[in-house]
Parts: sequence; structure tokens; C-alpha cells
Amino acid sequence: MNIVILAGGISTERDVSLVTGKMIYQALLGKGHRLVLLDMYMGCLGRADNIFETERDWGEGFGAISEVNPDISAVKAMRGENPECAFGVNVAVGPNVIEICRQADIVFLALHGENGEDGKVQAMFDLLDIKYTGTDYLSSALAMDKAISKELFERFKIPTPKGIVVTRSERGMADMWNIYPCIAKVSRGGSSVGVYIAHDRKELEAALDKAFELENRVIIEQYIEGREFSIGVMDGKALPIIEIAPKVGFYDYKNKYQAGSTVETCPAQLDANVAGAMQSCAESVYRALRLKTYARMDFRMDKSLNFYCLEANTLPGMTPTSLLPQEAAAVGIDFPALCQRIIDISMKKYEGAQRASEMEQL
Repeated sequence: MNIVILAGGISTERDVSLVTGKMIYQALLGKGHRLVLLDMYMGCLGRADNIFETERDWGEGFGAISEVNPDISAVKAMRGENPECAFGVNVAVGPNVIEICRQADIVFLALHGENGEDGKVQAMFDLLDIKYTGTDYLSSALAMDKAISKELFERFKIPTPKGIVVTRSERGMADMWNIYPCIAKVSRGGSSVGVYIAHDRKELEAALDKAFELENRVIIEQYIEGREFSIGVMDGKALPIIEIAPKVGFYDYKNKYQAGSTVETCPAQLDANVAGAMQSCAESVYRALRLKTYARMDFRMDKSLNFYCLEANTLPGMTPTSLLPQEAAAVGIDFPALCQRIIDISMKKYEGAQRASEMEQL
């Protein structure tokens, strides 16, 4: 197959995406595919025709993840100074990206966050008849917006922390909040960027100041004291549960991506009944958000063994410290096999759509 791995972009999770893309590219090299790894924002200068015939190490120059999320204005400046660039600095798709993706049998989406995980790229590809891995544009948008996700969780009786949504113009609504400690987080962020713990009113105000610098809507929700877990779901079926225990602080950007910062245990040490109930809940989240192919759900559990779903990730990370690959490995699926399985499951949704279209024409 001709496969484009699409990574990078201009979200706050850009660095994570670049490493995800490089790992997927390296994993698929031994699977007999012809591969092109692209940074969606920087694109590919020069001729785009017959790109899959090019002998090149596409992973060269895709770097590591720093302890802080990237400076997006600096990234934009890099492309804006290039006179050969076909687009302005504020266009999310770089030169030749669409042309190259149209040549692929499928695009492996290694994007995270805004302009990648929020449904925009998926909708664009649907219009252009470009096949891609993962879920569709609607479910991507539903899962990316944590405020909407919480509404759906409540609608389908999926346990989730109590919370309210506050906009910048209606910040006074935060005066109603009196549950501490609590979490203040942006509605559409990822990788714990824009997530803050507040232990009192003063800390909450400071957290809101920081969060509103990133986004117009902020969720305030109760902090669940206890243990943290994550559960991958592939093709509707839950993988083993992984427990996440940061050595210092909470599971923030640094603890997610700096090796050795967090103890991760898979399968998690849980009572079988509790584990089964949590996996069943993850599958319910998958259905409630209309997800397809694969996703990963994050949970907290209190001391009374009550668990709460925090959110769903529709394009979970594939880095050396990422969770989904560890969960897959616990059931004997190594990383290259996991990447191939994601492609295979993704292609099935297109085969099903093709059959439905043929039936309508009879």
C-alpha cells in the first residue's frame, strides 16, 4: 500500500505528534508498504508527483519531545520566512500535502489536538475522498470538545466528575463553584496543556487566568482524589487497563512524555469485577461518542472504587512513553502489528461504506 503518515501541525501537541509520526513510520517500514512521512504544517517543497517512488529517510529531522509544549508562533515564523512556501503562515496545511495524500491508499493520522484531532482534517479528507485512519469528523469533534463529551456522558449515564463550563465573558459563573480541590481545564486541549489543579478560590482564579489565555471556554470540575487509569478501545473492544502514577505532581505534559517521570502498570492491579466494569464503561464511551476504529479513554478512581471517565482521545499518542502501545503489548500485539491493525480496521469502514453504496444502486 501507499501510505502517508501525517504528523506535526500547529497545535500545542505538535512535538508529540512529530514523534508519534516518526514511530509509526519506523514501525511500518518492515510491513512492505511504500511510505511518506509529512509534517502537515511544513508540507513538502518541490515536485509531488511519483512521491512514493522516492528513496528517502522520511523520519530524518523529526525530533524529540521537550519538557514544555512548543512555541507555535516560532513554528509559524519558520514557515513564513520560506519564499518557496505555497501558503501563508496562518494556513494549517502546508505545500503539496493534499496532492501527496491524494496519491495514497490511506493516510495514517498521527496528528494530535487542534487541526488534527478535532474533525477538521477528517472533514476535509471526506470531501476530497481521501481515506484516513481513525474515527470520522463528527465523532472527532464530539470527543475533542470536553464540554460536549460531558453532556453526552451524562445523557448515557456514564460516570464523570461534576463540573460547569465557564466562558471568558461569563467568568462570574465561577463564583458558583465551591468544591475543592478542583480542576480547571480548557475545553478543547490535550496532553494536559491548559490543565490546572486548584485547592482554593485564589488558586482557581489564577488557573482561570492561565486557561483563558489558551481558550475561550474552560471546564471547572471536581478533582477525584485517588488513582488514574487509561483504557484503549479497538474496533469497539477494550484493551487491558493501564494505571498511571506520576512520581511527582499530577499527569501533566512533562510527566506524560519524559521517560522515567511516571510509573505505568499494565495490566493494572485491580479486582477483576472492577476492571471489567471499567472496561465496559470505556466501551460505552466509545459508543456514546460514535467512535470508530480506535480511541483511548481516561479515568480516575476514588478510594471507594468509584470510577469516573474524564475524556476520550481519538488519536492517542504513539511515543516511547505512550499508553495504547503498552496496552496492546499486554495482549501480545507488538507496535508494528498495532499500527498495521489500525490500518486494517480503518480500511474496513471504507469497504463497508462501498458495499452500502453498491446496495443502494441495485
